[in-house]
Amino acid sequence: MRAFESENVILAQLGDPELLALERILEPLRLPRNFELVHVGLPVSHYYFLENGVASMIATSPEGRKTEIGMLGRDGMSPPALTVEMERFSFHVMMQIGGHGRRVEAGALAGFLIGRPIVRRLLSRFLHTFFIQVANTALSNAVHKIDVRLAKWILMCHDRLEGEQIEITHEDMADMLGVRRSSVTEALHVLEGEHFIYSTRGLLIVRNRASLEAFAADAYNLPGITGHDWPQTSRHLIALAK
Repeated sequence: MRAFESENVILAQLGDPELLALERILEPLRLPRNFELVHVGLPVSHYYFLENGVASMIATSPEGRKTEIGMLGRDGMSPPALTVEMERFSFHVMMQIGGHGRRVEAGALAGFLIGRPIVRRLLSRFLHTFFIQVANTALSNAVHKIDVRLAKWILMCHDRLEGEQIEITHEDMADMLGVRRSSVTEALHVLEGEHFIYSTRGLLIVRNRASLEAFAADAYNLPGITGHDWPQTSRHLIALAK
C-alpha cells in the first residue's frame, strides 16, 4: 500500500520506497493566495510540491515592473532549480491562485536525493519542460495578440486546477501578462463574446475548453512536446496523477 496519494505529478510517479522515505520529511500545508514560496535574492528554505493552485514565477525590472515568466502547479516542484543545493533563487515565486500541497526543507531534500538517480531524473524532466514553457511564453509575448496570450494563460491555469472556476482579478491578469488592465478587459470581452469563458468580478469560468484551445492554437500547444514527455495539458496531468 502506498504511503499516501498525491495529485502532484512528480510525487504520483514515485515508487513506494521513495514515497515512504519522502513522506517522513514532507509537510502538508495550505497555500493561500499571495503566499511567498521564494523571495528573489533570499535563501531557498523549502521546496514545494503543489497539489492544487497556481504559483507564478515573476521577473522584476530595476524600475520595479513585473511580469510572470513561468507558471507552476501540480505539474512539478517550486522553485524549479537545477540543484537543490543552491542558496538563492533569482526570481520571486508566489501563489497566484490559492491551493494546497506539501513542502520539504531544502537540506532534507538534498539529503533525500543522494543515491536516488530515478528521482533526480524526474526532477530533471520537469525542469526541462518548465523551461520550454518559459521560452514559449517569451515567444508568445513577442508574436501573439493579447487575446491569444490571455487564452493561453487561462488554459494553463485550468490545467492546474480542479473544476471550471478560476479566482483571479483583472488587475492580477494584467500584472501577470505585463499589460494594462484595460487591455485585459478588452481581451476578456473577445473571449466572452465567443462564449469561451464567463468573467465577473474576481472570478473567471471556463465554458468551452475545446474552443478556447483552438483559439489559442500554437500559443498553447507547445512545439516539440508529446505525450511521452512531461504533461502539458490537463488530460496528461490527470492521467499521471492517478
